[in-house]
Amino acid sequence: MTGQDQDNTTRCGFVAIVGAPNAGKSTLLNRMAGTKLSIVSPKAQTTRFRVLGILMRDRTQILLVDTPGIFQPRRKLDRAMVAAAWTGSEDADITLLIVDARAGMTDALRAIATRLAEQKRRLWLVLNKTDLVRRDALLPLTAELSAILPVEHVFMVSARSGEGVDDLLDRLAADLPAGPYLYPEDDLTDLPDRLLAAELVREQIFLQTHEEVPYAATAETEGFAERPDGSVRIDVTIYVARGSHKAILIGERGSRIRAIGEKARHELTRLLGRKCHLFLNVKERAGWDEERARLRAIGLDDAS
Repeated sequence: MTGQDQDNTTRCGFVAIVGAPNAGKSTLLNRMAGTKLSIVSPKAQTTRFRVLGILMRDRTQILLVDTPGIFQPRRKLDRAMVAAAWTGSEDADITLLIVDARAGMTDALRAIATRLAEQKRRLWLVLNKTDLVRRDALLPLTAELSAILPVEHVFMVSARSGEGVDDLLDRLAADLPAGPYLYPEDDLTDLPDRLLAAELVREQIFLQTHEEVPYAATAETEGFAERPDGSVRIDVTIYVARGSHKAILIGERGSRIRAIGEKARHELTRLLGRKCHLFLNVKERAGWDEERARLRAIGLDDAS
């Protein structure tokens, strides 16, 4: 690929993916990028910081910014997550408001739409999960949101099946501003391998534990050492808020933590393209979600 079209121009721009928790933002990012870049689970508020996906479409470099779900924050962690989401939108050339079509108009969605309207930025509406909703139910939702927001375009997609996603990508490729590429054409993300390792461990915590444990846990990569044979040793510490959470994560005779490690190691090996030796350690640390150092370690700026 030369990166140049007939009039010697290339296109490049940032596209923020915003919405309420569990609208399908991370699933859409992964579908658009063609690989897993952002962790996904059935639980809300899985994404905690901005994740950049780098996608080449024709002669356009689309920089997809997955953001945390926007919700009413309580902890310092929550405030940092919501701040990251709004910053992602404010810095973007185009913002995609992802809406769970099954849930329809909610108070949370109305609040997000109202604030987006104040930004006066380019905004596209993407109704997700439309394969699960009758088409005649989508028109009133579209009309209600369009009354609040200056929407340029409306897309109906299924991030899970891929329906409608190609049309969205083609339009983005055509509408982003002319300019040079900001990243090498074969890059997939700017997420450091250390942070990717911690995120994949945290994904397995979400998938393999229940109730409050995933929200009371964080993962940090403490060591990332290259080995002479080309493999890498990765040491990840999982911090939990209470001793009971630590016991759940470790499991009977270490069965749960082994399962988490095995699944995360498999994903890491696939994404990094080399053998990974993953070692996990669980520590109790009450109040980690209010510590500035912990928030910075997981890729969030401090939010007061």
